Amino acid sequence: MAVGSPVPSPFTETTGTARSAALDALTTSGPVQRFTLFNGVPVWLVTGYPEARALLAHPAMAKDPEVVPHAKATPADLHAAMYTSVLTANPPHHTRLRKLVTAAFTVRRVEMLRPRVQEITDGLLDALDEAGADGAPVDLVAGLAYPLPITVIAELLGVPVADREAFRGWSSIVINGSVHPTDTYLSAAADMVAYLRDMISEKRRSPADDLLSALIAVRDGQDRLSEDELSSMVFLLLLAGHETTVNLISGAVYSLLCHPEQLRLVRAEPGRLPAVVEEQLRQDGPKQTPVPSVTTAPITIGGVTIPRGDVVVVSLLAANRDPERFAEPDRFDITRPAAPHLAFGHGLHHCLGAPLARLEGAIAVGSLLRRFPGLRLADPDTEPQRLPSLLMNGVADLPVVLG
Repeated sequence: MAVGSPVPSPFTETTGTARSAALDALTTSGPVQRFTLFNGVPVWLVTGYPEARALLAHPAMAKDPEVVPHAKATPADLHAAMYTSVLTANPPHHTRLRKLVTAAFTVRRVEMLRPRVQEITDGLLDALDEAGADGAPVDLVAGLAYPLPITVIAELLGVPVADREAFRGWSSIVINGSVHPTDTYLSAAADMVAYLRDMISEKRRSPADDLLSALIAVRDGQDRLSEDELSSMVFLLLLAGHETTVNLISGAVYSLLCHPEQLRLVRAEPGRLPAVVEEQLRQDGPKQTPVPSVTTAPITIGGVTIPRGDVVVVSLLAANRDPERFAEPDRFDITRPAAPHLAFGHGLHHCLGAPLARLEGAIAVGSLLRRFPGLRLADPDTEPQRLPSLLMNGVADLPVVLG
């Protein structure tokens, strides 16, 4: 709950309507304000678009690995194996890491995935078609939105098929660590890191044509990624590389099914699929916030001065609905004039995986609409349940009738 205010926390609201209402109320209170998270940590919450954009690129905003979930209770070796990545690094360490990772995670490598992403999508839609052949509802999250990105990122990294389901349990707990007991979080994190270390050792012994082998081999002169940097980067890709895309796909389908006029438009003009993805990213994006930052010097912004050493949380959802920046911000409109949103962050920490998420989102949504012209919500009067989380904005399931 916000300090001195009865406004509910958007991070614990479990419907989209309630979450949006909480964000709207906070935005009305001012673009930068004191707020207490559900775990009792006081932060500065940023909801205004210009303030968010400025702070995301501000040199006095530093990432701090100690503000991630259960940091104080996490053994040092486990913490280093998870959080020595671009996600929590600052220059010059961040600059070095990003340069090395970018050398392996190229636009060319992502674009080469297009035929395989389409093939995986078609196979998943075949299975959905069979499951819903009698008109019974099917869960779009379990049947498409989850398995597509986890299969893609697992293939990209070279994770065996038999091991992929384990990642669903681990990643669900770790990415939403703030709402899980410490023991549950540490157990999932330790299991994931142990698996990643084994996988890295195997790829070092027997390199293949995959991203993990490329990350192990990448060099900048004598520089290379350390063991902790490798496991942290794979950890980041497995979590951020699929959790956000799950939410993007399921969210875009839900938005279209709730807005029949937009659905008719994109069916008539499939060339608007990229606009569907961008409007979903803006209007109800897959992330609530980036990893929190800590100020290294006082920052005056939005009419307040944030002292040195305070934690800052940028609400991407609120900033992308700032009425000072976007006309009728709560309206889902794929004909909206293109304007930069902050769904993938801004500045040094702009998401490396944005091109892959956009590719998967457009292919998944477009293929689904083509395959099932009668697609509809199984229960249009009931909002899907949102998962409580500081970082993510997604639904637990999305029952649909294929038609």
